[in-house]
Amino acid sequence: MKKGIRNFKREMIFLLQIAAIYLSTVGRVAAQCPVNIPGDQRRDCYPWTGASQGACEARGCVWCDDVQAGLPACFYNDAVCPSEIPEGDRTDCLPEGGAKPDCLAKSCIWCESSTPGVPWCFADSNVSQGGSLCPASIVESERIDCHPEPGASEAGCLKRGCYWCQSPTPSVPWCFAPRQNGYRLRGSVTDTPKGFTATLERVNTPSWYGADVQTIRIDVEYHTSERLRIKISDPNKSRFEVPQPIESPPNKFPNPLYDVTFDTTSPVFGFRIVRRSTGAVIFDTTIGGLQFSDQFLQIATRLDSSTLYGFGEHEHRTLLHDMNWKTWAMYSRDQAVTDSNLYGVHPFYLNVETTSNAHGVLILNSNAQEVTLSPAPAITYRTIGGILDIYAFLGPTPDNVVQQYTEALGRPLMVPYWSLGFQLSRWGYTTLNDVRDAVNRMRQYDIPHDVQYGDIDYMHAKKDFTYDSVNYAGLPQYVQELKQQGTRFVIILDPGIYNADAPGVYPPLDQGNQLGIWVKNADGSYAGGEVWPGPVYYPDFTNPDTQTWMTQQSVDFMQLVEYAALWIDMNEPSNFVNGNGGSCASNPLNFPPYTPAILDRSMFTKTLCPDSIQAAGTLYDVHSLYGWSMSKQTLPAARTATGKRSMSFSRSTFPGSGSYAQHWLGDNFSNFAVLGYSLIGTMEFNMFGYPYVGPDICGFIGDTTEQLCQRWQQVGAFYPFSRNHNSEGAIDQDPGMWPEVARVTRETLHIRYTLLPFLYTLMHKAHSEGSTVVRPLFFEFPSDGTTYSIDDQFLWGSALLVSPVLTQDTFSVNAYFPDSKWYSYYDGSLAPGRASFATVDAPLDFIPLHVRGGNILPTQQPANSTMFSRTLPMGLIVALDDFSQANGDLFWDDGESIDTFEGGAYYFATYSVQGGALSSAIQHNGYSGVNSLFIGDVRVFGIAFTVSQVTVNSAPYSSWSQNEVTGQLTISALNLPLSSTFSIQWS
Repeated sequence: MKKGIRNFKREMIFLLQIAAIYLSTVGRVAAQCPVNIPGDQRRDCYPWTGASQGACEARGCVWCDDVQAGLPACFYNDAVCPSEIPEGDRTDCLPEGGAKPDCLAKSCIWCESSTPGVPWCFADSNVSQGGSLCPASIVESERIDCHPEPGASEAGCLKRGCYWCQSPTPSVPWCFAPRQNGYRLRGSVTDTPKGFTATLERVNTPSWYGADVQTIRIDVEYHTSERLRIKISDPNKSRFEVPQPIESPPNKFPNPLYDVTFDTTSPVFGFRIVRRSTGAVIFDTTIGGLQFSDQFLQIATRLDSSTLYGFGEHEHRTLLHDMNWKTWAMYSRDQAVTDSNLYGVHPFYLNVETTSNAHGVLILNSNAQEVTLSPAPAITYRTIGGILDIYAFLGPTPDNVVQQYTEALGRPLMVPYWSLGFQLSRWGYTTLNDVRDAVNRMRQYDIPHDVQYGDIDYMHAKKDFTYDSVNYAGLPQYVQELKQQGTRFVIILDPGIYNADAPGVYPPLDQGNQLGIWVKNADGSYAGGEVWPGPVYYPDFTNPDTQTWMTQQSVDFMQLVEYAALWIDMNEPSNFVNGNGGSCASNPLNFPPYTPAILDRSMFTKTLCPDSIQAAGTLYDVHSLYGWSMSKQTLPAARTATGKRSMSFSRSTFPGSGSYAQHWLGDNFSNFAVLGYSLIGTMEFNMFGYPYVGPDICGFIGDTTEQLCQRWQQVGAFYPFSRNHNSEGAIDQDPGMWPEVARVTRETLHIRYTLLPFLYTLMHKAHSEGSTVVRPLFFEFPSDGTTYSIDDQFLWGSALLVSPVLTQDTFSVNAYFPDSKWYSYYDGSLAPGRASFATVDAPLDFIPLHVRGGNILPTQQPANSTMFSRTLPMGLIVALDDFSQANGDLFWDDGESIDTFEGGAYYFATYSVQGGALSSAIQHNGYSGVNSLFIGDVRVFGIAFTVSQVTVNSAPYSSWSQNEVTGQLTISALNLPLSSTFSIQWS
């Protein structure tokens, strides 16, 4: 017994000694920690390998070694005190005693102090630490998400100093930021030659993602009457800015359409953009939420209305945005077309105000980013790098907004005339005979065919700037044969260049190595990926030397195969393995502290590592600029190689790249739903500055059906970019595969070719003025709220309404006719409705088309290629408005030379109807090719009386007829020279 007691005492003494050692150690560690946060409550501030005290403190975090395994040594300082009230001036908010949750429940501040007698809980209305409560001052619709990544919890929310308030409303954030968090104005607002500037200082609240910028600067620049810039940046450190040269005038515009006001009375800083004419507040950041750290930037704004469009690239299911807490991420990604982030990045939106005016906003940033739409209505924009560079465009019409947007970023390129013809392609022409078979079917059914494509099948081993001399033997000669038939050949290029050939085998690799143009790893070696040919390097198109390489390779290949233009694909850039060689290093660039809601929430899935290096910066900053930079170098290469205007169109796009390349909507699916979504994408990209756009007709992925393809070919005749294209493994879907599809395609394309002079004139206006070509109805009728949600009809310019069938086994359309006269394209009959919906018959071989009163459309007799149609007689469709008036115009040039408009080598005429007389006026006559063209016929819609006499140039004319039912007047066999003015009267 005594022995047992002695053993027990010895064990107790041993345990007490161990405990003393442990407590002594913990005490020493605690004494070394500048912040007393228990280990199990620490938020890890450096989750990457290589953590050190210097790296930790550079992120503004606390470094404290801990003896307990698994606890972070680098952690956020969640005990920071936001209040600036001196300790001696604090008024106790919790005299009855209690803990921090009790304090926060009273909307008070909890700041611990080592000074005896100083209250830890006190009132300060200028700051907030959040808490588990629902503040009445913040309604649900205006909550700014404080935990936008998945996994929000009450404990995690409170550590960030935010409110935790559950809600039964779906998608409402339960963790949201206090209105008092953000930045305060320090000093006064200072005038500058361009506008004014101010310095802001961060409110001392817990960091969300580390490395907060304590002092930021806001610069306001009054560029033009309709455009202003608001730039929020770090004045003490250079940060990446998108190298998009938007002109910044040296002096403030004196009398703009807008005012900018700073809110200096609220606890934190905010600003408003106000339209002077109506007082509408079109941008209002007083909702709160401003964040600016090294890898997390956020700005939120109230909107004037919920009528919001834009942001891309995604397959949006509606044109008008759903404002119910929907988040759209933007980061270039190789991905089959879905509603996730796709190939391009377009942080631009258009808002129709409650007064029916419209404005647009661009947040110029190329880092991974997202925007959350909330029902306030408001948006919260987040990005993980760069600066907040905001441009506002005041319109006031929707088309004005796009004109101002493209004026700033660069007008769309002028496409060649032949590119408006019908085009045929597929991935899966395994031999040249497969191409011949498809082309022969087009010829068999007499279907217009201006362009034939070569996808990667034509290449030798899928390598750029080569062709397969076995499976595509005779390709150069066949391209010449097509050319004689009026069909041009366009080739695909991917950026990945095969890198495993020995020197002297593959010239593109050899010259690239010689010039050192490849994207690099973080250590300076070449970054490798894998695409169709196998292991590849990626050209750095931000390197000026790459232009030399791109041009030389394009010129050299032109000597083998005479292509007409370049189709650039896979330029997100795409990679078949994740990262460089299949992995990426553990660092903040590859694994940022916050990743927007991009697909997989991965920065390097199907692409290179973000820490890869280009001349313009790391891919962390420039990844989504890859297609933009490739486009800038591809167009000059194509023009040098062809000696003509040529063109390029790109899968990956960014604001401004429309000046160098246009776009197709990517790898879509073959179904009726996607047919409908394609209209939305086409209208959106017109807003983004890409008027020459369209999807793969009949769908790219999966097998189409006869009815689907027939309906899609009908719609496709009115996409600006009209191309049938599908995927390897799918059935052939060229229109000649089905006799009835072939017939309907031919007849619908004849309408398109008849209207090509009108479409080409619209393209000219897009290039010269920045106008849209395909428009939503609200663009022309912004005061008609019914048009806001219509996305199953569209306009060509202001004049031609297209109302297609978009669902299976449907034989009529419930079409909306805004408040104007609308005439059937086919017979001039008046549409059955006005400012109302009406049912329009649409059998399988028919697409409803209507011409808007007040417009004159130039036309030309169709042919099976623009090479032939451009020589045929022209005509006019005249649609009279309520006052029996109409106007129109025609732009004409040789269709393929570079900069004809800029050089004056073009013809431009205007047409007008007043008092029963149609007259022409030649505004510019710098192209002699019009001397061989004639006006052959004129169709007039909307004459309200029976015509008894027609005169042409004051002389009686007899070759005319009038439809007794519709009133359409047809004047034929005119033979009026386009190079001379004319006058036609009816009475």
